[in-house]
Amino acid sequence: EEQLVESGGGLVQAGGSLRLSCAASGFTFDDYVIAWFRQAPGKEREGVSCRTTSGLNIYYADVKGRFTITSDDAKNTVHLNMNSLKAEDTGVYYCAAKRSSCTGGAFLYPSWGPGTQVTVSS
Repeated sequence: EEQLVESGGGLVQAGGSLRLSCAASGFTFDDYVIAWFRQAPGKEREGVSCRTTSGLNIYYADVKGRFTITSDDAKNTVHLNMNSLKAEDTGVYYCAAKRSSCTGGAFLYPSWGPGTQVTVSS
């Protein structure tokens, strides 16, 4: 059974940085993509980034140039490194997994972590 657990959220001032982690178990990155989504209050869940099975990274939303994905395959952990944070980055961040390829549609991901709160104060 695939399991995901996020950590690393918190409160940070605008312009600051945070690193989120997604610890995965029950599967390997060779067969599953790992995506990051976020959901702000009153808004739909949106895709932030995705790590493909070949280790390439895709970035959605307006995070290009500010967010990067890194991974520690030995620990089956993916990190979302967030820099130059803005107030609009506030929300609950989730990691999700699915077989095969990255997609921005949250409904296509069967496995989710419980989420971690990120709050950026302006």
